[in-house]
Amino acid sequence: MLANVAGISAVVLGGSRVRGTAKERSDYDVGLYFSRLVPLDTHALTAALRTVVDDPQYATVTPIGEWGPWIVGGGWLQLGGRKLDLLYREVEAVDRVIAEACEGVTSMHYQPGHPHGFCSAHWMGEVALCRPLHDPLGVIARLKSKTAPYPRPLRDALIRRFRWEVQFSIENAELAVARSEQTHIVGCAYRALCCLAQVLYARNERYLINEKGALAEAAAFPLTIANLSARVEAIWRSIGLNEHGVALAELRRLDADLQSVCT
Repeated sequence: MLANVAGISAVVLGGSRVRGTAKERSDYDVGLYFSRLVPLDTHALTAALRTVVDDPQYATVTPIGEWGPWIVGGGWLQLGGRKLDLLYREVEAVDRVIAEACEGVTSMHYQPGHPHGFCSAHWMGEVALCRPLHDPLGVIARLKSKTAPYPRPLRDALIRRFRWEVQFSIENAELAVARSEQTHIVGCAYRALCCLAQVLYARNERYLINEKGALAEAAAFPLTIANLSARVEAIWRSIGLNEHGVALAELRRLDADLQSVCT
């Protein structure tokens, strides 16, 4: 059905359904790749979706760019009682980002839905992890060939970018404790843990495409921190009890253990 929509170069399945972390009610994440040389016909896409979704009146998709330069656009739909999320990706932009990532060049961007931000290398991870459903011209196959093996420059760049920020975020949280700024404390703790996850993924040469569930997955990596999941839970429990000093002390211990993983 989607394969016949003008402008669609490839269709892929992504997200938890291909990473092996999906629950029974998890969303289906479908990526629609298009070329800037052949515009994606979003009107034709809407018409096609209305023939299959549960409620045709809610079968709407965004124009390209509606959700910003990194999420780009798409739609939130229901199909067979399950959530179906569509996301657009421009082939040429993804190709450029992969080339940059292979050279160790990445960038972070403010993005609703991604509290830690959207790392440009997410696009490379999406390609590496996705399952092609429709790729008649080999667009995804060509992009995938550039994602393995995991580039050493990308690994080093991500560790360099996020490793120092773990301690920096903890220090900022400690300053906020003296001012009883609970929101800032929680934000800094979250940022420290997200940076820690980024480092563990890079150290293990795994692609991180979303901070959701990242720490739980990282806890099972070959190179990881002992009892990571339980210790993260303890941190949030302490914060919930306003025992901020206890939480930040454990964060510092995690940071010290992360140093051992990185050496």
